Amino acid sequence: MLSVKTFAKTSCFLTLANKLCRFSSSSLSESFYNEEQHGIQKTVRKIIDVDINPFVDEWERRGEYPAHKIFKKFGDAGLLGIHKPLEYGGLGLDFTYHLAMLEALGNVNCGGIPVSIAVQTDMSTPALMRFGSHELKSEFLAPSIRGDVVSAVAVSEPGAGSDVAGIRTSAKRVGDDLVINGEKMWITNAYQADWVCLLANTTTDRGPHLNKTLICVPMETKGITLTKKLDKLGFRSSDTGIIYFEDVRVPAKNIIGEEGMGFTYQMMQFQEERLAAAAISLMAMDNIISETIQYTQTRKIFGAPVLDNQYVHFKLAELKTEVEMLRAAVYQTAKTLGKNQDVTELASMIKLKVGRLSREVADGCLQFWGGMGFTNEVNVSRYYRDCRVGSIGGGSDETMLSIICKYMSILPKKSK
Repeated sequence: MLSVKTFAKTSCFLTLANKLCRFSSSSLSESFYNEEQHGIQKTVRKIIDVDINPFVDEWERRGEYPAHKIFKKFGDAGLLGIHKPLEYGGLGLDFTYHLAMLEALGNVNCGGIPVSIAVQTDMSTPALMRFGSHELKSEFLAPSIRGDVVSAVAVSEPGAGSDVAGIRTSAKRVGDDLVINGEKMWITNAYQADWVCLLANTTTDRGPHLNKTLICVPMETKGITLTKKLDKLGFRSSDTGIIYFEDVRVPAKNIIGEEGMGFTYQMMQFQEERLAAAAISLMAMDNIISETIQYTQTRKIFGAPVLDNQYVHFKLAELKTEVEMLRAAVYQTAKTLGKNQDVTELASMIKLKVGRLSREVADGCLQFWGGMGFTNEVNVSRYYRDCRVGSIGGGSDETMLSIICKYMSILPKKSK
């Protein structure tokens, strides 16, 4: 089992010329997590401080980070399978231990790398863990937990982003194989992935919610082509690409669970994905608020610190309050998910809130940095770019609102 007391507290690092502590405190998190979970966070922080943050600026410029190297660091520390089964190399702990790891990932000085890691832990492997065969778990889940491979989830397409039911990629049975044809877009980790969890249509005689199947597809399989690395507004250090599948043949045994259940499985994966994205965002927002406080304490205007203006310190207090309220919702939902209960409605509400609140935090804090906030010299400007995808990726705000309306029984019925 992972030793969670092996690392000392990490030091603060420099932002501009000031020493700012990146690991902001939250009274709620202090009381929610136990000593072992706080130990997990210290382990994550140590890796971030030594192996990630010193190189983030370079990776942002390059448009890619060494995912295999970083994943192996996390895998060796037992952090990629905290709530995964012991049988496949996981730690077998409950979801709140994993949540502690996710929240600590928010201390990375960019958004792309934490989300890239969460793709492996919370987007490409949950269905495989729950429904995959022993053979599939041994081949794909176990090395993912060890950090020996990088994975991706391939659901979205040029004509079907939030509309998962509208995907067109097909996987037709030919003997004991599946032959895959189609195109997947906006795929995080595309250029470094060793395998993808692919959603494809496997039948034509069923409705859009019953004709889809999740499939483990090795990226080295003949017929897979990566044609374009997307040039993004934010998340610049994580590679995002378009994947083409042309007569790609994989064994039918690579199907996760039951054929035709892919849509249902993917909806379950979305619960964990959206909760993971929110958890990562909490510490990131805390840190931007903390850095803004530090900057406005030292930056003077009209002979007094910017922070002394009532509007400024009141606004920062409001933002901190909103983050703590969101944190409470994330913690409660994580506990519910850990009991294997459906959290679709709550996860959708959290996803909606975090997308909007992160934009409010980014915009409000950047304003207090003045001209400096409009440069690439400070974290707040990068966060401003990175957080915008929060209301798009993993399901748009509008999709979240539709899901919430459905649970409220106020969503209009589609006309026949």
